[in-house]
Parts: sequence; C-alpha cells; structure tokens
Amino acid sequence: MKRWALFIPFALFILLGFMLWRGLYLDPKNVPSALVGHEFPGFTLPTLLEGKEKTLGDIKGQVHLINVWGTWCISCRVEHPFLVELAQKGVSIIGVNYKDDNASARKWLDDLGNPYIFSVDDEDGILSMDLGVTGAPETFIVDAKGIVRHKHQGPITQGNWAPLEKIWQKLMTENSPQKVITSSAE
Repeated sequence: MKRWALFIPFALFILLGFMLWRGLYLDPKNVPSALVGHEFPGFTLPTLLEGKEKTLGDIKGQVHLINVWGTWCISCRVEHPFLVELAQKGVSIIGVNYKDDNASARKWLDDLGNPYIFSVDDEDGILSMDLGVTGAPETFIVDAKGIVRHKHQGPITQGNWAPLEKIWQKLMTENSPQKVITSSAE
C-alpha cells in the first residue's frame, strides 16, 4: 500500500470536521422554500369547522398568511395567541390543520380563539407535503394572485413579526386599488 493512501482517512476526518464546524453557524430555521415565487399548490380540502370544500381559488384575490398548525404542536400553542391578535388587527390568516384529530382541533379553536378565515383539514398531510413542510408551525405569505412570496419556519411571535409585517404591508400596498389622479387643464 502506498504511503500517501494512509492520509485519506485523516483528510476525510478534517473535511467532516470542517463541515460540522460550518454547520454550527447555520440557522436551522432558514430553510429555503422552492415555492417562493411560484403559485401555491392546488388543493381541494374540507374546512375543519363546516366541512365545506375549499380550493386554490378560495385564497386568490387577497393577501393571506397561510399557517400550518396542529394541536399536537407545542410551538403552535406558543404562536396561537399572537395569530389571534393579528387577525383582530385585520391580517387575513388561513389555516392548514396538519395531520390532526378533528375533534381536538375544533376544541382548540373553541378554547383558544379562531384566527383563521377558514382552516382546511389536511388529515393526510398531502397539501403540507406539497408545501414542503418540515414541521409545524410554518407560515407562508401568499399574494392576491396566489403566489408564495415568503416562507417562515417556526412560530410567529411579537419578536419576529416586524420583518414579516414589512413583506405583508408591501403586498397589501401592491394589492390595493390605485387612485387615478387627473388634472384638469383650465
């Protein structure tokens, strides 16, 4: 065996060590989404409360936060009071109840308040898989045309709402009807 071949395990160890060291400085919540800039995935799902079917067409025409949540999710419980507060301030929120027990989810909304315009029942997790959800909660900001503009992983709180609010406000401004100002020549 050649002498240089003895250094291969050492070189692999150094490379692995470098990759682990680099990983210490990555933000685990900063997971890019392939959906940003693309249309929200198509779906046909029943609502959690009324059982009425909703589709992609039901989210178009208005800017929304689309929040993936579940009663089994501890971080969702942390985020929920702030979502209720945002809804009371006029932020349009749609829920995707992810792989949850319907009775538990209805009780959750009854007990803790319902911030959602509607929440679809994604019992099989198909929509959540199409969204690339890696865990709950995850929230997508979707424009009036149904295009995903931003993905936020983890709970939305008072402490991290400011940058999301800027995106929200920008989209709301883009979506608002423009007043046409005309000048009259005398």
